[in-house]
Amino acid sequence: MKYLFIRTQNSELRTQNSELRTQNSELRTQNSELVKSASNNQIKLLRKLGQKKYREKEGLFVVEGERAVEQVLENGILNVREVFVDKEAKSYQLTAISSYLIDTKTFSELSDTENSQGILAVCEIPKESSVEELSNREGLIIATDRIQDPGNLGTIVRTAAWFGASSILIGKGSVDLHHPKVVRSTAGATGVLSYRNSNLDKDLEVFEKEGWQILLLDGNEGALPISKINSTNKTVLIVGNEANGVDGKLITSDRKRVMIPSSKENRSVESLNAAIALSIALYQLNI
Repeated sequence: MKYLFIRTQNSELRTQNSELRTQNSELRTQNSELVKSASNNQIKLLRKLGQKKYREKEGLFVVEGERAVEQVLENGILNVREVFVDKEAKSYQLTAISSYLIDTKTFSELSDTENSQGILAVCEIPKESSVEELSNREGLIIATDRIQDPGNLGTIVRTAAWFGASSILIGKGSVDLHHPKVVRSTAGATGVLSYRNSNLDKDLEVFEKEGWQILLLDGNEGALPISKINSTNKTVLIVGNEANGVDGKLITSDRKRVMIPSSKENRSVESLNAAIALSIALYQLNI
């Protein structure tokens, strides 16, 4: 009898699972009826937005991934034009934003990730700030000098936003702030910071004239431990290239070179990752 009881329970579970699959199928069908399929022109545009020249031309970029899209919609900072969903993806609660379905094969081709989550949003690129606008404010500003790895720049943006930085200067030679991999690495923080594509040589001089303290993350001899530095209400913190550090042209006698000391002068590791070094420096400046 016990054996028959177990068999009956298993049968009931199979029935319940079948009913759940039917409900999920019905939900997908309802979504398909409510949301239109993407047009060929929309799909062509999505393909183009993978390239910087088209992002600049159209003034648009792509945010991909469930959490990133959710965060962007929740923040309400970026102007989200449209949302696109894989037809076979799980049901998303799509309301006020114009939403469109794309077949799985095409979505996989458009996706910038190996394992797509089946959702992406097209957003307007925010207006770039002028050096005058930024230098006339107060706060902590991050500057990147030739940061080339998209993951690093995305992490820098996310960390800077976490620690309350107000803006970011994207120095020449740095990866595009709205590159798909950068945007994904910010985990939805894209748009939180005002930004400027900057010629650091010239812009830093403007900041200095307005009384800003310039700090350069530099692990070379002579740099001061970051713990010795007091943050002011006008501080620019510069993080340099992953392999070569801060450009020597940016180092002047009026600017402070700061470093993250290693534990007990341990030199078995040559240097810190650029994004990690910046994270530690921001934590120290916020203590």
